[in-house]
Amino acid sequence: MTDEILAPDSPLAPQDPPKPDVAADEQYAIDSNERRFLFVDVAAQRAKQLRKGALNRLELAAAAGASGPVPAREVGWKAERIAMEEVRRGFIRYDLPEGSPLKVKRED
Repeated sequence: MTDEILAPDSPLAPQDPPKPDVAADEQYAIDSNERRFLFVDVAAQRAKQLRKGALNRLELAAAAGASGPVPAREVGWKAERIAMEEVRRGFIRYDLPEGSPLKVKRED
């Protein structure tokens, strides 16, 4: 056995992780004045995801050139504020249980 370590012929190129879809969908946009409890529930779940390390979709959309009515920098840096703006703009997709009075018919 030799102590020599053989290097591969070609270096491994680092692979970028796939980027999430950052397009906003108006079907999923929630107005906080119309559906307050749904807005709060969805935003709270999203804030939890952001605190655990999820990517900020407002920043990803701004980097992709799809800026919305409010620049992402003006939202703030707290997870709750970012989550509320993401939900308000329709970046977050959610499902409601069958039979829910809030169920919206979507064309998938």
